[in-house]
Amino acid sequence: MTEAPLSRYGLIKATLGPVLSLVCRPKMRGKEHIPPTGPVILAGNHVAFLDSLILQLVCQRRVIFIGKGEYMTGKGFKGKLQSWFFSSGGMIPVDRGHVGAASAALMTGCRLLNEGHAFGVFPEGTRSPDGRLYRGRTGIARLALMTGAPIVPFAVTGTEKVQPSGAGLPRPARVKVSFGAPLEFSRYDGLERDRYVLRAITDTVMNEVRQLSGQEYVDVYATKIKTSQAVRG
Repeated sequence: MTEAPLSRYGLIKATLGPVLSLVCRPKMRGKEHIPPTGPVILAGNHVAFLDSLILQLVCQRRVIFIGKGEYMTGKGFKGKLQSWFFSSGGMIPVDRGHVGAASAALMTGCRLLNEGHAFGVFPEGTRSPDGRLYRGRTGIARLALMTGAPIVPFAVTGTEKVQPSGAGLPRPARVKVSFGAPLEFSRYDGLERDRYVLRAITDTVMNEVRQLSGQEYVDVYATKIKTSQAVRG
């Protein structure tokens, strides 16, 4: 599936934007770090479902994300409405349960960046289970080396108060979005298969995110914590 036309994206931003602005009162810092044109990877923390929507609200550019395929396959009126909403907002669906999901996401990201888009990534791979910042997946490093796109780190704070885990309707709370200076890794050109280089780049990005967010860092994948919690539950 391709990204939604700008007209649909503009409609979503025009209708949902004022509501999110009223509920979240977003405050942005460092917007000058986002290049106005050309490929860029926006990489940040992920503490609540609203994170990607908030990022799209505060950015002047359209930011395209990859999301769960099930968001686009619901049945009935509710399912069709949800599918239209996410596709219009710039989400590209990927079946995470498929054996080739990671490769498909990587190839989609490369295509979008080579077309000059802004591509949003949550390197942790899933929402934080407890508000801490977890180890990043190295796919973001491969994206940067394969496309030459700079990485702009960002941090969203406060969305966990707007939408606490298990809560229904959003609650008013101040949200802050901070962007760091662009990171470029051209010195590692040709080393996109070197796992040590990929880990070093990813850790550099996550350290920048940690400084922007102020979160405690845990050098473990968040999915491992969620799996252990599910087993204990």
